Amino acid sequence: MKKTLLAVVATLAITALPSVSYAEDSPLSFNVGLVSDYRYRGISQTRLKPALQGGVDFAAPGGFYLGAWGSTIKWVKDFGGDASVEIDLYGGWKGEVAKDLTLDVGVLTYQYPSNKLDPSANTTELYGALTFGPATLKYSHAVTNTFGNRDSKNSFYLDLSAGFDVGGGVTVTPHIGYQKIKGPFSDPATYTDYSLGVSKDFSGFLLSATLVGTDADKDFYIPGPDANSTKFLGKTTVVLGVKKTF
Repeated sequence: MKKTLLAVVATLAITALPSVSYAEDSPLSFNVGLVSDYRYRGISQTRLKPALQGGVDFAAPGGFYLGAWGSTIKWVKDFGGDASVEIDLYGGWKGEVAKDLTLDVGVLTYQYPSNKLDPSANTTELYGALTFGPATLKYSHAVTNTFGNRDSKNSFYLDLSAGFDVGGGVTVTPHIGYQKIKGPFSDPATYTDYSLGVSKDFSGFLLSATLVGTDADKDFYIPGPDANSTKFLGKTTVVLGVKKTF
């Protein structure tokens, strides 16, 4: 990340990334949240600082869905660009294809309005996920350059996660993922991330704490030259979050 735009959009943040959930009496649902650090695929998008997030989901007939989600970010401006928000637009289909086996397929585009980076930070991925019991295996494939990395089309992310209800309204969510970045910076940009989250609902507010870490290159995944910082964006930390869905 030192000599190119990072795939700095790379983990799980407790309230990060679209996860479709719907109110029982309406096809529309909304969510708002605050996290102490927006981590996506293990890498901080906010230079290890808090982020405000929110989204909307629509459940169409037959298992189809559409959604939008956004978050404040810092990494584009750290690289001399001009975007302070990330907007994710996605759509797909989710349904049971066999007993206890659910398939989720779709497309997700990450947009950074007026980012002015070259290559553009805007990224589009196709994804497919299989859920059996508490575990979900997901594959995401970039059909564009990946988060501003030059010649990085066909990069991919493979991850395995699970959710376990341990009683008392507490859910434990282990996760491990592998981000492969194609192109001239493949070696320093490719890495593995992992996390372990704990969440609990309090009167409609989901409070969470997630231990997040990576084996990312400490010289590559640092803020851009305009950030005046050499902090490692994949450092191990605990991310705190609160989220409300309505």
